[in-house]
Amino acid sequence: MNFKLILNIALHLLQARLKQTVVAAVGVTFSIAMFISLVSFMNGLNDLLDGLMLNRTPHILLYNEIKPSENQPITLSETYNNTSNFIHSIKPKDIGKSIYNSKSIINYLKKDSRIIDVAPKITTPVFFNSGTIEISGVINGIDIQAEEKLFKFSDYIIDGKIADLSENNSIIIGKGLADKMLLVKGDFIKITSSKGNLASLKIVGISQIGIADIDNAMSYTSLATAQKILGEPTKYITDIQIKLYDMVSAPTVAKEFHNKFNLDTIDYQTANSQFETGSTVRTIISYAVGCVLLIVAGFGIYNILNMMIYEKMDSIAILKATGFSGSDVKWIFISLSIIIGLSGGLFGLLFGYIFSSIIDVIPFETAALPTVKTYPINYNPIFYIIGIVFALFTTIIAGLFPALKAIKVDPVEIIRGK
Repeated sequence: MNFKLILNIALHLLQARLKQTVVAAVGVTFSIAMFISLVSFMNGLNDLLDGLMLNRTPHILLYNEIKPSENQPITLSETYNNTSNFIHSIKPKDIGKSIYNSKSIINYLKKDSRIIDVAPKITTPVFFNSGTIEISGVINGIDIQAEEKLFKFSDYIIDGKIADLSENNSIIIGKGLADKMLLVKGDFIKITSSKGNLASLKIVGISQIGIADIDNAMSYTSLATAQKILGEPTKYITDIQIKLYDMVSAPTVAKEFHNKFNLDTIDYQTANSQFETGSTVRTIISYAVGCVLLIVAGFGIYNILNMMIYEKMDSIAILKATGFSGSDVKWIFISLSIIIGLSGGLFGLLFGYIFSSIIDVIPFETAALPTVKTYPINYNPIFYIIGIVFALFTTIIAGLFPALKAIKVDPVEIIRGK
């Protein structure tokens, strides 16, 4: 089989039907360009939303949770020990939120090769006092350096710096809370802790996560200040936040730490299962729409090649009469579809990148997402590889059926009819 001759014949057939060829190639180009743009945008959106979730969520959280007593009086009785009991007289016991021996646990975790770093935290409910009004909220006492390293907290500070929390009696409050109380950076805010302790803190920054429930109630201070407000010693910690190199292993590692330290644990997948489901659905939709576009382009190529066979019956008959086999004729038409698919696919990748770049610079500013300035785009090369591979696959399949039909052309009947 002379592939060079077959390719030469295929190119001449394309030139003879140049207008239809261009239309088919443009269909593939448009489909690939839309596929690249759509998938890049949808995955960029998923990355943005995942970042909002993952940047503020530890892969594993260690804490103490209030739980009912495991040993009820009736279970201590030999008579009723092995029966189904419905009497629960002992109420849940508050063992305290403090993590016992927290410094030793943190030192152990930092030596674990699976862990990027550990960020201790104190979470406590408070009342923010505005005259005679008390607004309920939460103060997070954080390790400033660890919090910045693991969660990029400074990205959400719209006024001030996270480093200013190192000052004594300083606080960063949410924008919603600041708007309610008409507070700005440099003002002082009075708070009442859950234990009744009063404190006056200087506002050194305003944060905006983009989630109203958080921005209306959440505030941040240093570990030392939070411990001072609660009247607790320096070893007092309520939460240990962990980030892993391999976050997929978070559920397994969380169970391991639960058994080892006898602490309650929760991994990010469990805490954000609904969010991850939404990301998966959006990805499926984007790929499904892209595939439909390519399949529609494949039908266009099929129709054009099918019509070309009917119009070139005499040419096919002459080829067969001059010694070309059915396999040669088949490869001529498959070559036609490959040329259309490859040329259309390459231009599709180019225009897909151009469209993505245009979307990437379109302004997108919203109060809910202060750190986002333009529409998100993901330029992952795998999208372009999938696009060109699927374009070639679709066009080859579209050209295969007309090619199989061309094999069956009988040159004797065609020439006799002429």
